[in-house]
Amino acid sequence: MLTVNAYAAPSATEPLVPTTIERRDLGPHDVLIDIRFSGICHSDIHTARSEWGPTTYPIVVGHEIAGVVREVGPEVTKFAVGDRVGVGCMVDSCRECDNCRKGLEQYCLKGNIGTYGAVGRDGQPTQGGYSQAIVVVDDFVLRIPDGIELDAAAPLLCAGITTYSPLRHWNAGPGKRVAVVGMGGLGHMAVKLAHAMGAEVTVLSQSLKKQEDGLRLGADHYFATSDEETFTRLAGSFDLIVNTVSAKIDLDAYLRLLAVDGTLVNVGAPEEPLSVAAFSLIPARRSFAGSMIGGIAETQEMLDFCAEKGIGAEIEVIGAEKINEAYERVLASDVRYRFVIDASTF
Repeated sequence: MLTVNAYAAPSATEPLVPTTIERRDLGPHDVLIDIRFSGICHSDIHTARSEWGPTTYPIVVGHEIAGVVREVGPEVTKFAVGDRVGVGCMVDSCRECDNCRKGLEQYCLKGNIGTYGAVGRDGQPTQGGYSQAIVVVDDFVLRIPDGIELDAAAPLLCAGITTYSPLRHWNAGPGKRVAVVGMGGLGHMAVKLAHAMGAEVTVLSQSLKKQEDGLRLGADHYFATSDEETFTRLAGSFDLIVNTVSAKIDLDAYLRLLAVDGTLVNVGAPEEPLSVAAFSLIPARRSFAGSMIGGIAETQEMLDFCAEKGIGAEIEVIGAEKINEAYERVLASDVRYRFVIDASTF
């Protein structure tokens, strides 16, 4: 067993603290990764604070992991020592159900095994990327192309694929009008990706304070949702709306912005239930949907696409001692646009 430094949440109400954890010995198909950077996702905060249900403590969160291969198991053929690699939100699945066989491991019918807060096949709790190293089975390791710096690549493993997957599924591209709700960690990636896919992109944000950034990152239009005139002016305008915020919003108001056959897809996951009036959907055959991350093949496709298009996350790199401060800044929307932890500081 390998002992590594990490930062863990000891309870739902205490700050994260330095600790050590053990990583399993390498199996035949395992890859040992020296973590270089780990992104901070809002999901980390929800989990560390038991906001999405009970959490088993202590827990090491983090599922936006970029690093370098230190060692591989004897039957690993896809990766070699020194390769630049990443790990996202899941580290295994049953690999046998219909969804897994279709490359939709994120929707594994038996439940995928999360990078943290789950139980691995070895019966041990999974611990995430706020640590020096991690051991992952090779089928769930991603190759990070040379065209992306590791620090800017880390958030692609969650924020990138979480927005890429619905944009691809609902065919964002030339001739499509796409709106992105929220200009944060997920939203800024949705803007970059939708623009690179060729769609006409509109940002719907509470205020115009990030308008300059939004236009710089690829948005064609930018509107403040605090202005009631926005919802009148844009009624029936969009083919696809990607809602990235993790707070309760007036879904009916946003659904009315969709054209006939348009879809509003939620990727943000607020703690409380959301309500939808049937007549926000029926008159224009609109759809309200949800989407998770992508499967392994789609995540690799996303990384390759980002390398081809020169896309990385907009990041602020911090040391581990700043994690708790970063959590408060995330909650205050005071980051442009993703915190990334330098793993050398663990």
